[in-house]
Amino acid sequence: MEMGRIEETFAELKAQGKTALIPYITAGDPRPGVTVALMHRLVNKGADMLELGVPFSDPMADGPVIQKAVERALAHNVSLDDVLEMVREFRMADAETPIILMGYLNPVEAMGYQSFSEAAMSVGVDAVLTVDMPPEESTGYLEALREHDMDRVFLVSPTTPDSRLAAVNEKGSGFVYYVSLKGVTGSKELDVADVTTQIARIKQKIDLPIGIGFGIRDGEMAFKMAQLGDAVIVGSSLVSIIEANHDQDLYEIELALSEKMTEFRSAIDRADALKTQE
Repeated sequence: MEMGRIEETFAELKAQGKTALIPYITAGDPRPGVTVALMHRLVNKGADMLELGVPFSDPMADGPVIQKAVERALAHNVSLDDVLEMVREFRMADAETPIILMGYLNPVEAMGYQSFSEAAMSVGVDAVLTVDMPPEESTGYLEALREHDMDRVFLVSPTTPDSRLAAVNEKGSGFVYYVSLKGVTGSKELDVADVTTQIARIKQKIDLPIGIGFGIRDGEMAFKMAQLGDAVIVGSSLVSIIEANHDQDLYEIELALSEKMTEFRSAIDRADALKTQE
């Protein structure tokens, strides 16, 4: 069976001794016309995959930074159809970079599992992470995604029991997203020792690559997390930059994002160089 873009990317990075950098932005933030350009800029500045947030009116797992981003997107009436169109446009110039849609079940249910899966596959989506869909309750949805060759990414956290880890290992694909903090996105400080212990526990139960996200605000924390996981996922810190520049032109937003991405990429590359020496 042919490898999907996500599996292929992780395999290539592993062969090179590298950790993936996966930035998150909310589709349509601060306005719909800039999203595709920002996606390309993130790749240009070292993103190995992209996580694109689908705006939803009740983003319960997200902190205030991403909630505000969602509000800015929804003020422009950005829908799931619009997000898929952004992916289609991105794919016109980039056929390689994996794209993960992150969001909530309601817009997918409104479109219908089969219709959504077919539409997402046709524009070039590689995986879906649906925050409020646990693996135990997701049979019909997962089947539709699987039929259309899309990976099913699940969240696991410090409080995830072993039974849930087993279900994620069985039903998930692509990678797992380790939520390194208890709480919402963009909150508190990371406890590196705790993350180290938890990643070791998860690796005993799950065969997929592990991406670490939540609470990675700067290069120093990215450096530490890159030594533990297969991918470092950054969201709130980038979305904060978009918020701070939301009324600026595209060039200014890109410039500010580029600076932060360079900080993350350099830190991860430093960690990878250290691992190679060991």
